[in-house]
Amino acid sequence: MEAVVWLEDVGKEDLSIVGGKGASLGEMIGIGVPVPGGFAVTAQAFRDFINRAGIADKLFEALNVDVNQETELHRAEQTAKKLIMDAKVPKDIEEAIKTRYEELCKREGKQVFVAVRSSATAEDLPDASFAGQQETYLNMRGAEDVFNAVRKCWASLYGARAIFYRVEQGFEHNKVNLSAIVQLMVDSEKAGVMFSSQPSTGEPLVVIEAAWGLGESVVSGSVSPDNYVVDRKTKKIVNRYIATKEIMITRDAKTHKTTTAKVPAKKKEAVVLTDKEIIELARYGEILEEHYGLPQDIEWGVEKNKIYILQSRPITTISSEKKAAGPAASGSGKILLNGLGAAPGVASGIVKIITSGRDLDKIKQGDIMVTKMTMPDMVPGMKRAGAIVTDEGGMACHAAIVSRELGCPAVVGTKKATSILKDGMEITVDGGKGIVYEGIVAQAAQAKAALPATAGGVFYSKPVTATEIKVNVSEPDRAEAAAATQADGVGLLRIEHMILGMGKTPNWYIRSGKTEEYISELVNGIKVVADAFYPRPVWVRTLDAPTDEFRAMEGGEGEPHEHNPMLGWRGIRRDMTETDHFRLEVKAFKRLHEMGLTNVGIMLPMVQHVSEFQKAKSIMRDVGLDLDKIDVGVMIETPGAALTIEDFIEDGIDFISFGTNDLTQYTLAVDRNNENVAGLYSELHPAVLKLIEYVVEQCREAGVKTSICGQAGSYPEMAKKLVEMGITSISANIDAVATVRDTVARSEKILILDALRNRD
Repeated sequence: MEAVVWLEDVGKEDLSIVGGKGASLGEMIGIGVPVPGGFAVTAQAFRDFINRAGIADKLFEALNVDVNQETELHRAEQTAKKLIMDAKVPKDIEEAIKTRYEELCKREGKQVFVAVRSSATAEDLPDASFAGQQETYLNMRGAEDVFNAVRKCWASLYGARAIFYRVEQGFEHNKVNLSAIVQLMVDSEKAGVMFSSQPSTGEPLVVIEAAWGLGESVVSGSVSPDNYVVDRKTKKIVNRYIATKEIMITRDAKTHKTTTAKVPAKKKEAVVLTDKEIIELARYGEILEEHYGLPQDIEWGVEKNKIYILQSRPITTISSEKKAAGPAASGSGKILLNGLGAAPGVASGIVKIITSGRDLDKIKQGDIMVTKMTMPDMVPGMKRAGAIVTDEGGMACHAAIVSRELGCPAVVGTKKATSILKDGMEITVDGGKGIVYEGIVAQAAQAKAALPATAGGVFYSKPVTATEIKVNVSEPDRAEAAAATQADGVGLLRIEHMILGMGKTPNWYIRSGKTEEYISELVNGIKVVADAFYPRPVWVRTLDAPTDEFRAMEGGEGEPHEHNPMLGWRGIRRDMTETDHFRLEVKAFKRLHEMGLTNVGIMLPMVQHVSEFQKAKSIMRDVGLDLDKIDVGVMIETPGAALTIEDFIEDGIDFISFGTNDLTQYTLAVDRNNENVAGLYSELHPAVLKLIEYVVEQCREAGVKTSICGQAGSYPEMAKKLVEMGITSISANIDAVATVRDTVARSEKILILDALRNRD
C-alpha cells in the first residue's frame, strides 16, 4: 500500500486504508459532488511508521489505564503523544507526504492552503460517530508545515478524549489506525451542516444549519446557527429560524491563522443563505442519501458563491417509533426556555450548571446538565445526565450529536439556560419539542415508567417478516450493538478486519512459529459475535484482504505488487494457494464448533469456479471439520460464480450470499474508484439484477439459502426487488436493519395483497 493516495482514487470500500472521512470524500468525488481535492496519508503509513520506529509496544502499553481516573488518563495521553512526536518518521514516508503536497500545488498552479484532517479507520461508522475525537489543522501551507500537521494528527489519535471514547465504545486501541486527509482549504464566507433526513426522527426533511465564516463555529456549538428545513417531497422550504449570530471563525488575511471575531452588526440577524442556495444544498443532500442508501450528516461551505461539500457520513442517531425516550411532555409546567429539540425524549431532574470539564463530578445519575456548550471532555458527565440543555449550538453541534448517540434528551441553542436556570432547580426537558418546563411535569415521569427496559434505552416493536433480516458486523467490538437490532443472525462477519487489526500478517505468525496465537485470536474474536447471537446463524467470511493492505503490516514485506489488487490475489484464490494459512482458519472454525458454537458458518469469498469450492471442502475434511454439521457457502461476487450456480448446488452448497459491490464492478467493467467511469456504477443495472434473480431462482428450487450482504441490500428499492425475487434473507449494516425490516415487511404485505386481488 502506498503511503499517500489521491482522494479520487479511493471510495467507500477503503475504510481500512483512509478511514471514514477519506473514504467518504473519495466516494463523493467519484459521483461528481463538488468536493475540494487532495490526498490521504494512509492508515497503513501510520502503522508502518510506529512499527518501523519501534514504538508500537510502548505506545499501546501506555494506553492500558483506567480511563475514569483523570490523572492516569492524562498521563497516558502525554506519554503516547510524546512517543509519536519524538519518533523519527521513515524518510520514504516523509518524502511521500511532502512530494504529494507539491504535486497538489502544481495541479492548482500555486502554493495552496490545505486542511489536514484526521480520519480514524474506525470513525464515522453507522453506530459510532467519533465526533471531535481527533484533531484538524486548518490553513496549512508549505510542505514542511503540512508534514508537521500530519504528525500532529497522528498524535491526536491518543488525546485524552479519544482514548476515553474508544474504551467506552469498546474499540481496542491497537485496532484503530489513523489516516491524515490533506485537502484544499475552502475559505468559506458561510458554512455549516446539513442532514439529508431529520436527524432525530428520520422524516424526509432536509435540515440545514448555517453561520457566517468557517463551519467550525456550527460544529463546535460556539454559535447558534440559522436553521432551514426543506420538504424533500415538495422541494419547498417549509421552515426558517434566523438566529442571532454573535461570532464567526475566519482566516486572518495576514497571519493566515483561523481567528474568532464578532459578526458585523448588519450580519448578526441577517439570513445566511439565499433560497437558491438552500434548495441546491438540499439537492446535494438527497443525492448523497440516495447514493449511500442511508441518511447523511454533511458538512458544507460556500466560497465565492460556489458550494463545496466537505464531508458526508451516516447519521448515527436517528430514532423512530421504535426508538424513543417516551412521549412529549405536556400539562401544567410553566415554560422556562425554548430552543432546538436536538435529541428526542422527556426527562425530569435536578439542574447542575457546568462551566468546564472540572465541574463534572457535580453530575449524579439523572441530573440535568446545563452548560453554555458541551466539549468532548464532558462526555463522562453527559453519560450520567438525564438530559442536556445548552445556551449555544444547533442540530449538528457536539451536544446534539453525542446526546442523540447516548439516547439522552437535549435542548440546545436556548441562549440563556445558564442565566435563567439555577443549581438545584427541578425542571423537565422535552428534547423533541425543544422546551424546558419548570418542575416535574407528570407525563415525563409516566413516560419513563411506561418504557420497556432494553439495552441502551432502545426498544423495538419488531415486525415479523418471512424474509430474514440479518446484520453485517465488521468488528467483534460491535457485537452487542448488532445483537440489539434483534436481527435474525449475522449475514457477514469479516475476518480480515480482525487480521488487519493484529498488525501482523498471517504468514508472520506461521514463520514465527506462533500459529496457536493466531488461531486463538480468530477464535476469540469470532466467539464474541457467535455468543451474542447464539443460536442464530453467524456466517463468517474467510480472508479477503487485497495484497496492498498486507504490504504495510509486519510480515508483509514480500507481498506482491499488483496493478489492480481488487482483481488479484485475494479471497479463495489466495486461500487455495496459501493453504497453510487457510488450514489455520479452518482449525479456528473447528475449535468454535467444539465449544458448542454450532451457529458459526463458513463463507468463501471471490469464488469463480466450483473447483475452488471443492478444494476448500477437501482441506476442511482433512483438518477434521465435519461438513455435515457446519454450513459452508460462497459469496456470489463474480459473474462466473453466478452463471455456474448449478455446479455449486450440485456439489452440495448450503448457502450463497451476494457481494453486490464486486458483482456490480465485475459485471459492468466499472472501477468505482475511477472518476472517469464511476458514474456508470449501479447495483440496479439490469444485468446485475438478472444475475441475482437467476441465482435466487436456481437456489430456491434446490432449497439452498440465499442472502445479500453487499451495501445494496440496505437500499429500500433493492430490498423490495429482492423480496419479489424470493431471497431468503437480507443482511444490512447495523444502522439500517430497522429500515430494511420495515421495507421488507411492507413489500411482503404488498405481494400478499396483490396475490389475493389476482385470485379474486
